[in-house]
Amino acid sequence: MASGPSKDIVTEENGQFESRKREHIELSLLPDNQATGRSGLDEYHLPHCAMPEIDWNEISIESSILGAVRKTPFLISSMTAGHHGSVNLNERLALAASRRGWIMGVGSQRKELFDEEAHQEWVELRKTIGSELLMVGNIGLSQVIQTPPEKIQDLVDSLKAIALFVHTNPLQEALQVEGTPYFKGGFESVARLSQILSVPVILKETGCGFSASTLQQANELGIYAVDVAGFGGTHWGRIEGGRNGADALKNQAAKTFANWGVSTYQSLLNARGLDKKNFAVWASGGIRSGLDAAKCISLGAECVGFAKPLLDSAVQSQDALEKTMEALEFELKVALFCTGSRSVNDLKKLRV
Repeated sequence: MASGPSKDIVTEENGQFESRKREHIELSLLPDNQATGRSGLDEYHLPHCAMPEIDWNEISIESSILGAVRKTPFLISSMTAGHHGSVNLNERLALAASRRGWIMGVGSQRKELFDEEAHQEWVELRKTIGSELLMVGNIGLSQVIQTPPEKIQDLVDSLKAIALFVHTNPLQEALQVEGTPYFKGGFESVARLSQILSVPVILKETGCGFSASTLQQANELGIYAVDVAGFGGTHWGRIEGGRNGADALKNQAAKTFANWGVSTYQSLLNARGLDKKNFAVWASGGIRSGLDAAKCISLGAECVGFAKPLLDSAVQSQDALEKTMEALEFELKVALFCTGSRSVNDLKKLRV
């Protein structure tokens, strides 16, 4: 286990964790913190089929994810957890996910590493929603490096998760006032965790994507999937810059790195270009429509995550959230129909 100032991190977390998470939600809703139009997906076009030999009612968006057939290929990407006010949002997201058969990724469970009561959010959520809710846990790479695997297992158990995201976010950690930019030993730690953990591990960026070389290295870790989470959506470098004073060093650096990252499209191409992939590919990062999702699936994505569009709706109401999710599913079906695809598997076979 790599060394790091974990004791100091815990002390700081107790005083600032909740306010930081509230600021993250507020800032992520601002247009200036979105790399809108930079995902690269606008450059990629699916072929229109003017005479699809199918009827609308033949179309299915069922998908095989994590070894089981799911109602949709969609994921509510990790957004919020562990602070006062997150519970209501998570209840809305969880209820909608349960009703529509989406998988739900939770926000960072980091607080559970030092607050024994933090897991109660998930206990109560399970009581409210029930066992049919499919949740994926979430912890940062720097915490995985510093934390015994059995404590990471506790995070999975508290959530009754079907998988665990290990998120890697070097730009955010470098620019965050309370950041933990301690990543040495990350590959070894993820490989060890993948062998020990009771559920599959999914390596996930947080909006800066993956280069071909990093994906090649990840190919040897024994993980289930990589969520490319590319540049083109919420940009956490910009958000952390906004949390600093206008004259602060990290604020200035955030402006320099405002367009840093590998686009979602390029990240998917990088994964597709590997000679032999030992992991499934998941896609997120600036996915704003069912058509965007269809493009990602045709590029090889098993699962597609949405964050900002759902957060916008969730802060309004439960009804607004579920209407947004219904619209995204409908748009995916339209993309299937207009490419002559009966299923998401057919979409993956398209010649583009």
